[in-house]
Amino acid sequence: MTVENPPRARRADAQRNITAIVDAAIQVFSAAPDARMADVAEAAGVGRVTVYAHFSSRPELLRAVVERAMAEGDEVLSGVDTSGDPRGALGRLIAASWQQIGRIGAVATAALDVLDDDELRRLHEAPAARVLALVRRGRSEGVFRTDLPEDWLVGVLRMIMQGASVEVGAGRLRAEDAADTITATVLGAYTAR
Repeated sequence: MTVENPPRARRADAQRNITAIVDAAIQVFSAAPDARMADVAEAAGVGRVTVYAHFSSRPELLRAVVERAMAEGDEVLSGVDTSGDPRGALGRLIAASWQQIGRIGAVATAALDVLDDDELRRLHEAPAARVLALVRRGRSEGVFRTDLPEDWLVGVLRMIMQGASVEVGAGRLRAEDAADTITATVLGAYTAR
């Protein structure tokens, strides 16, 4: 008689289910930000009970989606070349960031309804640190303004990116124009007078 290890198998199954649910949620919420948990369950190929066993509510699932997207985005952003002219580096960082935001579509906008400011700040810590380092370098090189606090400048970029997501979702800004629009707006705000 062989003894199997059911707890380990269940954990592996649970992890596969969680991955499938979050993958499905990204697709479903990107297409329809107001989709129901049942829609996510169907897309994931699991029952609603399974979805609720891992995510007790839609906001909790949206948080998991955003956390995964931010972790994946952070990995991509860590490869962005931020050397050279700070303005060009900022443009590259914005373009790569926007590409990550565009990948999850309307989920970013839907998440704004469920994440509070503290959660948003926590999720944006790594990207904000990259921008802060770039702002500091740009200020030391005389390219970026020094009359406003560094943290304010970093926050301006975050808010403009969030605003662009809302505008794209509302159809007032074309997704393919967003990175250039964001860059022009932010450089206008950052550039030393």
